[in-house]
Amino acid sequence: MSTPSGIIVIDKPIGITSHNCISKLRWLLKEKKIGHCGTLDPMASGVLPIMIGSAVKASEYLVDHDKRYFAGIELGITSTTEDILGEILTEHIGVLPDFNEFSKAAKSFEGEIMQTPPMYSALKVGGVKLVDLAREGVTIERKARKVNIYSCEPSQVDGEYFLDVRCSRGTYIRTLCADIGNKLGCGAVMSSLCRTEVGVFKREDAIPFDNLNDMSVSEILSHLIPTEKMFMHLPEVRLDDFFDRLYRQGQKIRTGKLKGIFGESGDLYRVYDENGFYSLGEITEIDGKKYFYQKKSFR
Repeated sequence: MSTPSGIIVIDKPIGITSHNCISKLRWLLKEKKIGHCGTLDPMASGVLPIMIGSAVKASEYLVDHDKRYFAGIELGITSTTEDILGEILTEHIGVLPDFNEFSKAAKSFEGEIMQTPPMYSALKVGGVKLVDLAREGVTIERKARKVNIYSCEPSQVDGEYFLDVRCSRGTYIRTLCADIGNKLGCGAVMSSLCRTEVGVFKREDAIPFDNLNDMSVSEILSHLIPTEKMFMHLPEVRLDDFFDRLYRQGQKIRTGKLKGIFGESGDLYRVYDENGFYSLGEITEIDGKKYFYQKKSFR
């Protein structure tokens, strides 16, 4: 009997890689078709959605979802990696900014900002990861790009500073910390990182990685989330039998012939049949006319 398809959200602990989580589930579920979406570094913990079976096809869409992080930030130093694990580059001499000054600086980064990706990142330039170049001592110019910081809420616990950040895809929290430190004039590094949300998936709904060994296969699969949960923000459509056959064959169908499809080019829809959700459909425009076609099948 094949493993059902869907998404299992793991709460990854500090000290292991995202691939370790996949390997564990592959072994426990005896399922090879497993992949994760959105790598977490070993120093980071938190939400790691793992796609199982045909849900692997949805990975590219989850990457686009917004994220939420809870990060520690240490003022007064800078490092090669923009986090506490890197080689220290500078140390501030003098009094560090107080919490009010820190809060004001952090809040100033809310909204759409330009952010330069760090060298220690998985971003590829010319097919090579920046982190691989950085480890060889090579630094190259990176283009700043737009990201959106929806909210950046500072807090203080026992004298340590933290940030609760809601942001768009492609945002580097370590770089946000470094930029805050630069604005304050004292430098800063990220001291800890926990991803608390990825799209609709939240940490409170995740299975702690360390619990997996004590769970049976059926217990693990009881936490399986249907792939369609990723797309519940999209409108639902059901095609008549005739058009459903054409749609499955990959043909483009004029939207005027279909019920309930009135969007613009690029709009996506959840497509259902008698057995439930099975596909994403998209509107496209050709020679001024709109058509509907199958973008991705999950069966």
